[in-house]
Amino acid sequence: MRVRRSTLGKILATVFVLNLLVMGVGAWYSYEQAPPIPKEVVGPDGETVVTAEQVRAGKTTFQSDGLMNHGSILGNGAYYGEDFTADTLDLKVKYVRQYYAREQYGESYGALSAGERASVDAQVKSDLGDGDPGAKIRYSAAEAYAHEQVRQVYVERYHDGAPERGVPDGMISSEEEARRFADFALWTAWISHTERPGTSHSYTNDWPYQPAAGNEATGAAMTWSAVAMVLLVGGAGVGVWLYKSIELPEPETEGVSIPRPNDVDLFPGQAAALRFILVGVGLFLGQVLLGGLLAHYYVERAGFFGLGELLGVDFLRLLPFAIAKTWHIDLGILWIATLWLGAGLFLPPLLTKREPKNQGRYVNWLLAALVVVSVGGLAGVWLGANGYFDGQLWWILGNEGLEYLEIGRLWQVGILVGFLAWAGLTARGLKPLLDREPKWGLAHMILYAGGSIALLFTAGFLYTPQTNIVVTEFWRWWVVHMWVEGAFEFFIVALVGVTLVSMNLLEKRSAEKAVMVQALLVMGTGVIGVSHHYWWVGQPDFWVPIGSAFSTLELIPLVFILYEAIGQYRAMSTSGERFPYTLPFMFIVASGVWNFVGAGVLGFFINLPLINYFEHGTYLTVAHAHAAMFGAFGFLALGMVTYMLRIAVPEAKWDETNLRRAFWAWNLGLALMVGISLLPVGFLQLEVAFTQTYDAARSLAFYQDDLVQLLFWARMPGDTLVILGTVIFGYDVAKKVSNRGETTPTDDPADAPVVAGSSLESDD
Repeated sequence: MRVRRSTLGKILATVFVLNLLVMGVGAWYSYEQAPPIPKEVVGPDGETVVTAEQVRAGKTTFQSDGLMNHGSILGNGAYYGEDFTADTLDLKVKYVRQYYAREQYGESYGALSAGERASVDAQVKSDLGDGDPGAKIRYSAAEAYAHEQVRQVYVERYHDGAPERGVPDGMISSEEEARRFADFALWTAWISHTERPGTSHSYTNDWPYQPAAGNEATGAAMTWSAVAMVLLVGGAGVGVWLYKSIELPEPETEGVSIPRPNDVDLFPGQAAALRFILVGVGLFLGQVLLGGLLAHYYVERAGFFGLGELLGVDFLRLLPFAIAKTWHIDLGILWIATLWLGAGLFLPPLLTKREPKNQGRYVNWLLAALVVVSVGGLAGVWLGANGYFDGQLWWILGNEGLEYLEIGRLWQVGILVGFLAWAGLTARGLKPLLDREPKWGLAHMILYAGGSIALLFTAGFLYTPQTNIVVTEFWRWWVVHMWVEGAFEFFIVALVGVTLVSMNLLEKRSAEKAVMVQALLVMGTGVIGVSHHYWWVGQPDFWVPIGSAFSTLELIPLVFILYEAIGQYRAMSTSGERFPYTLPFMFIVASGVWNFVGAGVLGFFINLPLINYFEHGTYLTVAHAHAAMFGAFGFLALGMVTYMLRIAVPEAKWDETNLRRAFWAWNLGLALMVGISLLPVGFLQLEVAFTQTYDAARSLAFYQDDLVQLLFWARMPGDTLVILGTVIFGYDVAKKVSNRGETTPTDDPADAPVVAGSSLESDD
């Protein structure tokens, strides 16, 4: 089946616009259907228990103190601490039971007979199921009592400190703020057990699982899980059929004139782009070291490898889990983005054989700006979480406190400006191509991919700390999911396409067709696929069928990309020693494999609604995230680094021994980490959530179970290999960049002629 590039380009643009239109309508409807924050909650005597202002103040405390990277809210956040929604719901059930047991029988709930417990349980369900989503809510006496008891628990836990939970004293600076945080968490518990008007389930589709509060999986979760299984089989078949049906030439090495590294002269902008590698590798090393520390915190919550008591240093207060986790996530995003930006600036001269004047100077400025934003953002997180910013400055300069979007708003603006500056510099470098090719050309695709990253990032500016958390989560997932499952995937296929063309392994027109086909599949499923994040967070329930269908269909582009990676591997593996770029393609193939495993296999499994109902916010998500993020996007970035170095370093000085060692250390380490630690812990959590309650699966008791602790220790070999691979890689990269020798930048590249060849081939 032959498809013209112009047709694919028009279809791609149409699909992208339709996706945004669907999500735009969804945004409007989600705003309309967001759970209300009652102006006032009163007790049976009319006394005020909590107000809307206090709930909003609690959300501010939740964000400013970085609590989303200690525990989670509505299942989203870190898994070290409790899920605050499930925790407060469980505590609410406990204290309402306690109130009725003492009022009706004069005993503790545990001392009651089976019949008496049944009577109390029925009263608890009646209280929690009779929630009235009006402007003014009236608590029963038992609920008012429970609310105050939960407040006291949160003061003792998050203000006074709980070292056994990894909570330093003063994590929340005042008792009043701790009470407000409890009010906010209790509001999320309230929407989890209060029926949405016109339905038979709560605002959160009866999540989290807590039968005592009447929360059990809905029929829709079962139905759409079955539909998703049918779509899985059909989707995989469609993916294979498309790959076999659409004529996309594979890379060829036989009879192709492949440019040798020594035949390529570096321009100043390319030499400057190599400095992105050093910064990126430094950020990468910091991330993996913090990852090892975070894994250890699950074993030793109140110390630091036993050094705290020995040295008399309170490591828990100096670097609590929440801040370490924030830095770990931010560094992961930053090092991958840094290496991608460097690759995007390095590649254009390989295609155009020229570079505009002053490109090197501008690239250096961009790198300096990136360093300022990175250091400022990471420092701001610590300063903000420790209360060094007053008023609104905490979320502008400090810690905005939302997972993946933690850094202050000013630093986020800096990142957006950096993306735009990168697009401008890349456009300067690609100008000869942009002038000659149509709008669906390969150079345009690179800019479209980068532009979509910047466009989706703007969704993170559509809320403030006072915005309803349900609406906040809607926009946050626009950035997080649409980046990972949409824009980043688009960038991957575009970058790989440019790389193949720069090596003369694929004609430009063939690469353009391949990029558009894969981008069409990615955009056609990944954008609306964000809706599987909306099932349990208070969004309307129409997202359940939409999210089930599109999350399953996300498998199609992953099958396609995996087949492409296998085809590329076959071409390179049969090319022999004369092909100098086999190692970079090993990284690209690894990226495709881990993308399929992490985002495809594990992603599909945890996104079945019935599984996700019990799994949401457990270690199965951690396994999925590590395999998909580092395995897919990290390996691609590292592969591009290897390609850049292969060109920059003279062949006489080239030695890839350490790079290969790092490659296998990372792959083996990631496999061990996911296979013998993260997945087993996740499956144990799934069983506890299913047989007990969701809160039990996230409790300290679960994490302190002997088997779970053993599995945490079993993570050490995998973590060690990942850290070792990063150290080896960092050492080798620093050595190669500093010893490039005679590959010095050409002096006046702007005067170099445009070289006509396959990379500038006419599109007529």
